[in-house]
Amino acid sequence: MSNIKKRLKAERRFKFYGQLGVFLSLLFVMLLMLKIFTTGSGAFFRTTIEADVFFDPNFMPVDKNSSDKEISRASFEALADSVVNNNFKDLNEDQFIKVREMFTRRFDYQLRDYFIDNKDDYKKTVKLKISASSDLDQIVKGNYPRNVPEKQRKINDYQLSILDELNKQERIGSTFNFWFFTNGDSRDPETAGIWGAIMGSFYALMVCLAFAFPIGLLASVYLEEYTKPGKITDLIEVNINNLAAVPSIVFGLLGLGMLIGVFNMPFQVPLVGGLTLGFMTLPTIIIACRSSLRAVPPSIRHGALALGATKTQTTFHHVVPLALPGTLTGTIIGMAQALGETAPLLMVGMVAFVMEIPGGPLDPATGLPSQIYLWSESAERGFIEKTSAGIMLLLLFLILMNLTAVLIRRKVEVKW
Repeated sequence: MSNIKKRLKAERRFKFYGQLGVFLSLLFVMLLMLKIFTTGSGAFFRTTIEADVFFDPNFMPVDKNSSDKEISRASFEALADSVVNNNFKDLNEDQFIKVREMFTRRFDYQLRDYFIDNKDDYKKTVKLKISASSDLDQIVKGNYPRNVPEKQRKINDYQLSILDELNKQERIGSTFNFWFFTNGDSRDPETAGIWGAIMGSFYALMVCLAFAFPIGLLASVYLEEYTKPGKITDLIEVNINNLAAVPSIVFGLLGLGMLIGVFNMPFQVPLVGGLTLGFMTLPTIIIACRSSLRAVPPSIRHGALALGATKTQTTFHHVVPLALPGTLTGTIIGMAQALGETAPLLMVGMVAFVMEIPGGPLDPATGLPSQIYLWSESAERGFIEKTSAGIMLLLLFLILMNLTAVLIRRKVEVKW
């Protein structure tokens, strides 16, 4: 009886240790997620300053009869300066500079964009919510302390007094930061957006899918359905398995040396980044596809051949469609892995500062993980929350892609 009690206690201890391991793993993941979400949630909102804007023709190079193209090319810097002078009276030169620094550097662009959509406000006064500078935004959000010495702050005491006065007048507000989802990268944290990086990753993944999926599918079909067991086949299988375990930066070196060095393809474009990611994803797709083909019962092949179908007809009309759910699942998981890779993109130049939104796979672009890396290396405090917000979006895309893979498998998987 004593031995039985000891064995039962040992079993209960082992079960407890297993549950403790699972609990600690989930706890660490939850703490990491909590840190990322609490830091990054502020990036989805931006601080605004309400100002009375008079579209004074004396400070505008265009009027309401100007075309949108003419307005978009015009400078509204003088109008922005006049707004500051009209809303903050009796400023000397130094005070004017300090107050102007409390607004975003793209103050004039914000006025220009508003005037394009509201030309009837020419020679009128309207109330606009102008975006605040990143330094002021961080003070308002509480991400930067006010009670430190003035020399250690980018916002000086005079600017803090102006901020307190604006708060009393209820002219400090907060609005949803659409710029984060519509703009490209910027040196100014308050105007930096993620859309350029999202489009760069999208084009790179499309190139990766177009390159890796058909080649991986055909290679899997040939190796599984047509080749005979032998030394050459074993060598190919070993190499495919080894390629799946190769560090991603090696594929980046391959893309740099072959695509750019040998074929003279352009630098920092999604085409090269997608092909490099395709090299990395190809072994994953081949392994998943071969496993799916191997899971199809031999009776399917025998039945098709017995009815007079050729080997090719049997393969592509019966075997491949039945193996497609597993193939698609492996492909989506491989694409999700490619989405989160930074090292290969770094080697082929998709980690540069790019403000413009890419319009195709041949336009300069950066990827989503590369954008997160760039923001994490930036010195401005406002990029801290941008980094966490970018991680949140990347995790969201990865979860959606893996969830799609699971749903596809459950929806169309055939159980034998």
